[in-house]
Amino acid sequence: MIRFFPPKHQKILKISIPAALNSLMDMLQVITDLIMVGSISAFAVAAVGLGLQSLMFVFAVLTLLHVGTSALLSRFIGANRVKRASVGLSTLLRFAFFLSLPVMFAWYFLASNIYIWFGTDTQVVALGMSYVQMLTWMLPFVFIKLVFVSALNAAGDTKTPMKVKIGSIIFNIILNYLLIFGHLGFPELGVLGAAIGTVIVNILEFMVYVVLYLKHKTPYLPMWHYSKPLLSRALKVGIPASVERALTFGSFMLFTMIIAQYGTEVLAGYQIGLRIEGLAFMPGIGFTIAAMALMGQGLGAKKPQQAKEDVLLVLKYTVGLMFFLSFFMVFMPEKIVWLFTNDPQTIEQASIYLRIVGLSQIPLAFNFVLSGALRGAGDSKKTLKINLTSLWFVRIIPAFTLSWYFGDIMWVYIAMISDTFVKATWLWITFNKGEWQKIKV
Repeated sequence: MIRFFPPKHQKILKISIPAALNSLMDMLQVITDLIMVGSISAFAVAAVGLGLQSLMFVFAVLTLLHVGTSALLSRFIGANRVKRASVGLSTLLRFAFFLSLPVMFAWYFLASNIYIWFGTDTQVVALGMSYVQMLTWMLPFVFIKLVFVSALNAAGDTKTPMKVKIGSIIFNIILNYLLIFGHLGFPELGVLGAAIGTVIVNILEFMVYVVLYLKHKTPYLPMWHYSKPLLSRALKVGIPASVERALTFGSFMLFTMIIAQYGTEVLAGYQIGLRIEGLAFMPGIGFTIAAMALMGQGLGAKKPQQAKEDVLLVLKYTVGLMFFLSFFMVFMPEKIVWLFTNDPQTIEQASIYLRIVGLSQIPLAFNFVLSGALRGAGDSKKTLKINLTSLWFVRIIPAFTLSWYFGDIMWVYIAMISDTFVKATWLWITFNKGEWQKIKV
């Protein structure tokens, strides 16, 4: 199919489509827990959903590795400096392991309090504590695995992560079936079983990448070198992106606190709606990965105009895809939500959320691709400024104010999509100015 497209489109689609599918499956793996505990109760859905959302703070740290690895290694690959890229990968793998240890221990003791701070039902608190504490044990493997995936994406190899993810999703479903419901002689562990299955799957994914790396099945040379200058260059780009993600997730948690005040059904509906929306925009994030890699490779090859043209082409495909997916969110949300739960009130609340956010999928495509492109160019400080300013002054503060004044969840969601439109406009203006061409990584 791809061979019928023009050569320039083929290059982009060969990177974008596997990355998009991988991102989609990444979200499918995450929400598998939600789908399979949906038949237990709304409390189980709220516990797992909030646990996954609170884990986003850890993913903020992972952003440091993801953006730093992509921006640094894609430039080396674009300049055809494979050995230098391999030293960079080796350095970042070691750094990822040592970074994961303090994060792991801190999260184990702090994560459980999230449920208490949100004032959730006591049953949600009990289920959620066991869930997030078990997930903590997978963090070292997740950190190192992410560096491998980011390095492969930076080199344009998005097929390998896609294949690994297909196998892990299938295995995750099998483990959830056995451990959540207690089939074939396994104990019925419920929410805890979902967490155990996720931990096992992430460890196995890590092992696959290590084997591929050591057997020379990646574009990089296996080595155990460490370069402090290369680490500093990666951190220069990665730290602002990580700070942005941490503050963004902190803001999202405040946003969730607003929604939690409307009751367990509304919170569960929001969590399910959030995961379904995630399914819709994960392909968009896949195209974002392509934009980041192509931007870095183009600048590494000293071809900024080609990098810009590649990003704009990626943007066109992303807009088209997310516009198509928005129809399902707006016109048939109930048919999607029932896959997650059979609770009528939760279905109603999730459907309200999906109809609202379905209207903002096109500007969301702009946000994903242009943010990724700017980070790939090393301009993570600019994306930090744009995302946080809009998030606080267009989404969070108005949401608090409107919720207090009207007491209606609809106004909270309207503030949320307004932020999406504002950021899309700001990012487009910034990208067109072209100042990112002067940044050195």
